[in-house]
Amino acid sequence: MYNESPEMIKMLVRHGNSFALILDKPVLELLNVDPARPVAISTTDGKSLLVAPLSGAKKKTAKRTRPRQRPRRRAGKTRKHMMKAISILSIGALAAISAGCLSTRRSVSATGGRYPWKKDIVTTVFWIGEKPSANNPVPNRISSWDKNWSRSYGGFDDPNPAHRRNLIPVKFTPRQNPFYCALPYNDKAATGHRPEAPRVVPWFKEAYQGPGVSTCKDRWVAIRKGNRTVYAQWEDAGPFRTDYWQYVFGNERPKTTLNRGAGLDVSPAVRDYLGLNETDVTDWRFVEFSEVPRGPWSTLGENNTFVISDRKTGSELAQASKPAEDRAIAP
Repeated sequence: MYNESPEMIKMLVRHGNSFALILDKPVLELLNVDPARPVAISTTDGKSLLVAPLSGAKKKTAKRTRPRQRPRRRAGKTRKHMMKAISILSIGALAAISAGCLSTRRSVSATGGRYPWKKDIVTTVFWIGEKPSANNPVPNRISSWDKNWSRSYGGFDDPNPAHRRNLIPVKFTPRQNPFYCALPYNDKAATGHRPEAPRVVPWFKEAYQGPGVSTCKDRWVAIRKGNRTVYAQWEDAGPFRTDYWQYVFGNERPKTTLNRGAGLDVSPAVRDYLGLNETDVTDWRFVEFSEVPRGPWSTLGENNTFVISDRKTGSELAQASKPAEDRAIAP
């Protein structure tokens, strides 16, 4: 069913000297748009664009530089036509997309209502490659979900501010997101997942990729201190516990007596962005990827959702432009 009220906000993507607007596959399917066929682009008010598939057009119609002007129809028929095949693009944004393209769960998460803030949590700093100590009995060469964590990251994430520049180590560029954190729960067991995981992990069903894959790894977390908020990906279980779902997903407070009752570990990049002490107090909550704005946390890492999404977009643009280039050079 068509619904005019929801909006899908899209960013323009640079493509050579131009900018492209990516229409997701569900939108194309909803509007019956064949990406291999031409579309008509027109405007009615000089402020919005109308994009419609040329459903009955032959290939030679694509040679016309301007779409055929169609007679003005009554409002009812025009509305019916738009409901079937037209999306309206306001300048700088894609608006009035079908409600079927936006799930209720995504809409709720965008308001911040799905995952409440956990406030005044004692927060400590940890880093990839950290050696064992009294407050960190397990070396951080491995994580709960990556036996080669240091190698995957690209090296030792030196926390010494003198050995860091622009929030990353000076000796190398991390191969994973330098904005990472740890929470005291691991959904994985020796085989498969913990028995309670499908029940307590809110996104378990939608994130499940098989018994060998964690549903928690790489999840986005918002962390704030005062008026600054940083976004990090969940990459390890801790501090101290790996089974504390009652705190991570429930309403309990951290109960450990070590490190003043720490309930969150953050990376040096998170520390530096928020200006934290080695032991500090912050608020945190889970966020959907759709809620995470661009920032220094969106630029690096093979595990980074932004990097993965940008690569996919670039690949789709290249694939979409190739047929056009072939037609342009065809004799």
